[in-house]
Amino acid sequence: MLKPTIAIPQTFKVTQEQFQQIAATNRDLRLERKATGELIVMPPTGSYTSKRNQDISGQLWLWNRQSKLGVVFDSSGGFKLPNGADRSPDASWVKLERWEALTPTEREGFAPICPDFVVELRSQSDNMEPLREKMREYIANGAILGWLIDRKNQKVEIYRQEPDVEILDCPMSLSGEDVLPGFVLDLTEVW
Repeated sequence: MLKPTIAIPQTFKVTQEQFQQIAATNRDLRLERKATGELIVMPPTGSYTSKRNQDISGQLWLWNRQSKLGVVFDSSGGFKLPNGADRSPDASWVKLERWEALTPTEREGFAPICPDFVVELRSQSDNMEPLREKMREYIANGAILGWLIDRKNQKVEIYRQEPDVEILDCPMSLSGEDVLPGFVLDLTEVW
């Protein structure tokens, strides 16, 4: 049975509590909420993008399983950022001591924390500017390192706490730097 769909006016605003109720009621939808209260319904990715997202998350998970330095999340994990936005990066990681500082209740819902590391993978239908806005938002809310992977143009934008964004043309791998010591993302399967 198909579920009915609704069009949400851009000016429609929801509180954080309303967002959590909507998300809990519609678990099969991928939703985000901007700090201004605008609700964002994220369409499902295509199979090709989903495969690549899983490859990125899988590499991050395997590194973390060996290093045991933090907690890895896939694209279905939501975070309540300090600015009030509710976001779900395609892949993310939180240092273990920061994760363990949260209460069990906080860990159950949208964790009130910004990941230390985030990845966004551009889908064929994505526009770059909204993704760049998300990356800047993660950094402004405490993320230390972020990768915006643009498969379409085979570029990676690296976001750090410093103001300049580093842009790499068709790299075959990415270093986790001192944020994810020893982690190297193999991009050969992503391109």
